[in-house]
Amino acid sequence: MRQLIQRAIRQSDDLVLVFDYQDSKGAVTRRVVSAVRFLAADRFLALCLSREEPRQFYLARCQNMRLDWANNFVMPVPMAG
Repeated sequence: MRQLIQRAIRQSDDLVLVFDYQDSKGAVTRRVVSAVRFLAADRFLALCLSREEPRQFYLARCQNMRLDWANNFVMPVPMAG
């Protein structure tokens, strides 16, 4: 997962991350984000294309992460739950 995030950071103009994220209350939503940087060993900062604002994401709460082409998405991206 860290390698996918690192690649998304290096190629932030071309690639986004798509993953299922479980929030602190246990709700799971599909997220599309543009990765910015790691904040610590357990989390990273990214621009959430649904909320159109920077958010931090805990690695332990991310599932089914994959890379996709940024040009496949237009903000705001609907957040599927």
